[in-house]
Amino acid sequence: MAEPPEKATGDDASRIHADFDELHERLGDRLDDPGREAFERVRSAAAARNGAELRRNLVTLRDEHGWLYKELATHPRLANLLDELALLGL
Repeated sequence: MAEPPEKATGDDASRIHADFDELHERLGDRLDDPGREAFERVRSAAAARNGAELRRNLVTLRDEHGWLYKELATHPRLANLLDELALLGL
């Protein structure tokens, strides 16, 4: 039987971190310290499948770092992940 959606497996967390690493590399020098901190908070919440924290951090990212939010939302695997978490109610 599948593991409950609120519990990420080690493989899930590793995959999420790898996808965020890929985006981080692509962003390069455009990512300043406040943006990097916001990015890391979203990454941590997504890897932990902490829905409330993820929503809170995504709103902050959207409001304070709109360009970074757009980059995240257009990354194929990360956009998929965010959609999946939203569908699961996380």
